[in-house]
Amino acid sequence: MSQYISAKPGQWDGEERPLFLAPMAGVTDLPFRLLAKDCGADFTITEFTNSTALTREAAMSWQRMETCKEESPFIPQIFGGVTEDMARAAEMLSDNADIIDLNFGCPAPKVTKICAGAALMGDPDNLVDMCSQIVDRIDTPVTAKMRLGTGQGENNALEICKELENVGIQRLCIHGRTLRQRYSGQADWDYIANAVEAVEVPVIANGDIVDAASASACLSQTHAAGLMVGRGAIGRPSVFAEMKVELGWMDEERLPWIKQFEGNWHSLSEIGRQFETRKWCWNRYIELAKKTTGLDSKSLRGHAVSFTKGLPSAKKIRSIMHGKVTREEFAQATSDFLSSHEE
Repeated sequence: MSQYISAKPGQWDGEERPLFLAPMAGVTDLPFRLLAKDCGADFTITEFTNSTALTREAAMSWQRMETCKEESPFIPQIFGGVTEDMARAAEMLSDNADIIDLNFGCPAPKVTKICAGAALMGDPDNLVDMCSQIVDRIDTPVTAKMRLGTGQGENNALEICKELENVGIQRLCIHGRTLRQRYSGQADWDYIANAVEAVEVPVIANGDIVDAASASACLSQTHAAGLMVGRGAIGRPSVFAEMKVELGWMDEERLPWIKQFEGNWHSLSEIGRQFETRKWCWNRYIELAKKTTGLDSKSLRGHAVSFTKGLPSAKKIRSIMHGKVTREEFAQATSDFLSSHEE
């Protein structure tokens, strides 16, 4: 068992369990992962990356595998429909990776059309054989993320979990929806609970976990070994620490945006707190990007929209985007917007 993979816990009784940032294309770049760690995430995972592209030394794909010493553990996630490419990519990553995660959960058509991601749930024998060959070829611990099934016929994640445990997968994560559902409907935590009981490896629950209330409800229902947050963290990486504070796992005074705030935090309105929290997160993201990957225009624009979404006058960010500004000017303009709220 890896130092980063704890044994399966028992029933949840309020104690702290790890929180994971889900791998998300166009979101979980290196500076965002580092930011999420600053904001309370215990584990982060790279953007899911095509194994075939990695084996062909595609530069853009390898950029997604960038890491630094501050990111620990380093967990790259790969997807693919060709077993040899998946195994070879795992070998190429194994020297630097603390854990290698396999994606059998992505529902995006560009992934499923090559019989990869969640589409492999429809070919369980191939999926299990792929995992077995990867485990046999590397010493690095291997984990896997999946959905309930394809949505055609009976869900089969439970049976697949048992098979993956047998071939040496050390931790599992289940998103409580099918491929056909994508992100609609309600996540089936009951099914995840059944999987938790069925295997002896730790199982992480994913789906509809967006705040402390949903985190507590999911852990109470599933007794999962941890929780993975995806869409709930887009533009709001502070969600991890906010969950921990409300669950009693962390003191509010430790939150960096409160520590840095000059004034009485509790005198702020809810909107005022959102502005201050997101301002701290945005400025920290820019700082981390400058130290690691550099300021990337596409990433900046995507994150700026997410960080300001739902705030009053957030459309100003889109007008700034259309202006002829440098990356540095755009980063500062977004910071200025987040500093503009007055109580």
